[in-house]
Amino acid sequence: MSEYQDFFDKPKNVKHILTGLYVICGLLVALDLVVHRHTEHPWEGLFSFYPLYGFVGCVVLVLVATLMRKVVMRDENYYQQDEPKVEESSRVEH
Repeated sequence: MSEYQDFFDKPKNVKHILTGLYVICGLLVALDLVVHRHTEHPWEGLFSFYPLYGFVGCVVLVLVATLMRKVVMRDENYYQQDEPKVEESSRVEH
């Protein structure tokens, strides 16, 4: 019996996809030199402004989420109810 392999189980396929994504990113950065953008602020006209802005935004999101985790995180047993304590003398034995 042969086991079914998904598309992403083969390292060759993953390598091809990553190579394709790198090529697309490179083309988009190269297009930034050719395409004229109508900007509202001077810093938008800088080379690779939008990719850098997106990268910095993602890094800030991860850092803020890490800090929020420390504030929002609860104990492992937070949602479990404590069992009511029953005294030994109140138990009925049959």
